[in-house]
Amino acid sequence: MTDLGDFSGFSADDPDADLSTDGEADGDASQRDGPNADASTDTAADATDSTVEPDDFQRVDRPDIGQDRGIGTLSASAGLVVSEDDRDTCLRAYVTVSNRSAVRIGSYLLAQYPDGERLFCRITALEYVQEFRSDDANEIHARRAMRTQGIDEQDYKFMATLDPVAVLYDDGGDLKRRMTDRVPKPETVVRPATDPEEIKTGLKMPEEGVFLGHLAVGGEKVRAATTPPTVDYRLKDDYDSGDPLVFRHTLVAGGTGSGKTHAAKNVLRQYLGRTYEMSDGRSPETAVVQFDPQDEYAQMHDDNPNLPDETARAYEAEGVEHGGYDDTVAFVPRVGNATYAASHHRAEQVEFTIPFSMVWDSKWLVAGSSLNDNQYGALRDLLDRFFRQHGDSGTYREFCSFVDDPGLREELHESGRVHEATFDAVKRRIRGFGNVFDQDAPPITEQIHQFVRPGGLTVVPTYHINDTRAKETVVLALSSLLIDQKLSNDPVYDRIKETPLVVGMDEAHNFLTDAESVQARKVIGKFTDAAKQGRKERLGLFLITQDPQDVADPVFKQVNTSVVLNLGDEDAIRSVNLPSSLEGKVPYFEKGQMAVYSPDNSEPVEIIGLPHCLTRHGRD
Repeated sequence: MTDLGDFSGFSADDPDADLSTDGEADGDASQRDGPNADASTDTAADATDSTVEPDDFQRVDRPDIGQDRGIGTLSASAGLVVSEDDRDTCLRAYVTVSNRSAVRIGSYLLAQYPDGERLFCRITALEYVQEFRSDDANEIHARRAMRTQGIDEQDYKFMATLDPVAVLYDDGGDLKRRMTDRVPKPETVVRPATDPEEIKTGLKMPEEGVFLGHLAVGGEKVRAATTPPTVDYRLKDDYDSGDPLVFRHTLVAGGTGSGKTHAAKNVLRQYLGRTYEMSDGRSPETAVVQFDPQDEYAQMHDDNPNLPDETARAYEAEGVEHGGYDDTVAFVPRVGNATYAASHHRAEQVEFTIPFSMVWDSKWLVAGSSLNDNQYGALRDLLDRFFRQHGDSGTYREFCSFVDDPGLREELHESGRVHEATFDAVKRRIRGFGNVFDQDAPPITEQIHQFVRPGGLTVVPTYHINDTRAKETVVLALSSLLIDQKLSNDPVYDRIKETPLVVGMDEAHNFLTDAESVQARKVIGKFTDAAKQGRKERLGLFLITQDPQDVADPVFKQVNTSVVLNLGDEDAIRSVNLPSSLEGKVPYFEKGQMAVYSPDNSEPVEIIGLPHCLTRHGRD
C-alpha cells in the first residue's frame, strides 16, 4: 500500500494494462452489434492486406517563415502602461522557451516603435506564471516533480518586468536619447541591446574619456556585437558638456580585499599625461599628488611584470594607458628616527621636512584634537606673538622655549588676554611635535617646483611613520599647502596655482572625519572649500576609503563620482547613496566588480575593472 492510492497500480511502461478488466464489457458490446460488425471487420482486414498505390499528389513548396527575432514580445495581458509616475508604469515581456535560461535581471533590452525609434529598457524582475489554471501546491504534484527531471517550459509563461530607461532616436545621423514619453505597441519584439552605441546612448555614457572598466550585469560583462565584444565605461574628460569630472571629485570605496587599490591605481594611471585648459588659455599636463599610508602607489613607476603582451596590445587597442610611469617621485617625510625602505619599487626618492613656518598660516596644525575654542584662541595669540618676534625662521623648538617663559604666562594672565589655566592647557597640548617639524632634511617649501610637476606623479608614503599624530600632521600640512595655494588669489607658489592638480588621499576617513574639535572643523572647512571651487581652479580630489560613512558629510556632498566595490558594512553601503537596484548587490561583489554612481556622467551602472593592474602592484 503506497501513499499514492489508486496510482500505485499504474505502469508507465504498459499503459494498456488497466484495460484488461474491461475485456468482457468490450466483448458484450461486440455481440450486441450483430453480423454487421463481422462484415466491417472483414472489410478492414481486406483493406489492410491489399496493396494500395499512393496517390500522386502535387507537392507545394512551403514558404520561408523566417527565424525568431529577439527574446520575446511585449504583453498587454496585464496592461501596457508608460506613466510619469513610475509606480503606474507597467511593461512586461513574454520570453520564449528557448531564451529563458539566458535572461538575467539587469539585462538591457530594446523594443522598436513603428517609426524606427527604440525604447531602451532594463529587466527589473523575472516571473513564472502558470499557462493553465491549476494548483501545483499539493502532494501529487510535489512527489511527481521529485521523481522526474525538469519541467515542461511550455506549461508556464515566463514574464520579464521592464523599466523604461529612455527613448532612442536619430537626429541628423546622431543617435540621441530622451525621457520615455510614449508606449510601445503590444506584441512588439524585444531584443537584447548589443550595439555599443545604443547601449551608451541609452545609459547616457560618454563615448570618450577616462577608462574605468567594462559594463556588466550580475558580474558578467555585457556582450556586444563588436570586437572586442565589450562595452567600455569612461568618465567625461572634456569641456563639451561641462567641466571634466576629475575636477568634480571622485570617491573610491571598498573593503579590504575588494581590489580598491588596484582599481585606484588603474584610474590614476589614466589621468597621468592628460592636459587640461587653464583660465589663461594654457593646457598643461595634470600633476597628481598621492598620499600613501600603505606605501603602494610609488610602484606606479614600474611596469607590471605579470601583464601578458597580448593583453597589453588589447589594452592599447581600447585606448587604455598602461605600463610604469617614469615621472614618478616618492617624497619621503623625515620624521624622527623613522627610516624608509623602498625595495619594492624603483621610483626616485626625495626626503623633506615640514618647516614650522607653515604653522603661521595653518595654526590648527598644532592644535591637536583636544583643544576647545577658548584654548585655540589662546594658541593663535601665542603663535602670532612668536612669529612677529622670530619671523619665518622660527622653529618648533624655539616656540616651545617661548611658551616656557613664566613671565609670558604672567603677563597674559594679568592683562586678561589668556587665563593662566588656559595657558597651561595650551602649553601641554602643543608638545609632541618635535619629531615632525624642522628635521634634518630640505623643507618642502623649498622643493615645490619638484613636488608639483606638470605631468608628474608625486607619492607621499607615510607607512614608515609609526606615530599616528605625526602621520596626520604631515598629510594635513601638505594637503593644506596645496589647497591654500590653489584657492588663493595671491599665491606664494605660482607653480601650484598654474598647474591642474589631482590630490589623491588613501584612507581618507582618517583625515576627513567629522568631529567637534577645532582642528577637525578647520580641516573639513578647508577641504569643503576645495571641493566647491575645484572646477574653477582645476583642482580634483581623489578620495579612497574603506569607511565612506566616516568621511565628513560637507565633503562627501561635493563628490560627483562614486566608485563602489565590495562593502560588507550596512552603514558604509547606505552612505554612498547608490540606487536600491545596485545597493543590494554591493555585499556580493567579487573582486574587481564595481557600482558607479555619477549623475553627470551616466545612469547608475555596474562595471568590472581590468583583471590586471596597469602598473606594478603588490609585493613579492
